[in-house]
Amino acid sequence: MATDLKKALDAYQAKRGVFRLVDVPPMQYLMIDGAGDPNTSPAYADALTALYPIAYGVKFASRAQLGVDTVVMPLEGLWHAEDMASFTSRRDKSTWLWTMMIMVPEHVTAEMVETARDKAAAKRDASPSLPAVRLATFDEGLCVQTLHIGSYDDEAPVLEDLHRFIPENGLEMRGIHHEIYLSDARRVEPAKLRTILRQPVARV
Repeated sequence: MATDLKKALDAYQAKRGVFRLVDVPPMQYLMIDGAGDPNTSPAYADALTALYPIAYGVKFASRAQLGVDTVVMPLEGLWHAEDMASFTSRRDKSTWLWTMMIMVPEHVTAEMVETARDKAAAKRDASPSLPAVRLATFDEGLCVQTLHIGSYDDEAPVLEDLHRFIPENGLEMRGIHHEIYLSDARRVEPAKLRTILRQPVARV
């Protein structure tokens, strides 16, 4: 059976109502950048239709070439804006900047990614955003994270609690707000969506 890395890696463990310090190691991801409301932006939809074919392509290549089979990891997003209140009190999604990404194991090479990209591009319904997908290492280091259960639009109170927890525990925010979507929003009702909310921090 395929190995499910999100069950094995500590960085993908979180509990509802618990803010936990996690030292996230460097990991490599398929990444693509964009801007705007994820609910309405064509660029966001194109980004997802570019990421997944490449992610599945490297999965199948790893199994065929290396005998290593892993479950495709969940979608993740880095979210930021000039005014961070747009994530909490105002939730003004039109101002959001994002990087959508999928973690891939360290044995995945740039050559494997390019081969998967070429195969995806040859299909009739290929995403125009395929060329924008890159393979990169992301090193977050010390972070605070928790599990949110519910609609994405109901994250604001949890984020406000997270932002209070950080200074109250001798920490300060750094880096970019990170979300890990453990549930498939196409198949799970909003009230049951499971999302890891993560914020990189530094000790004061």
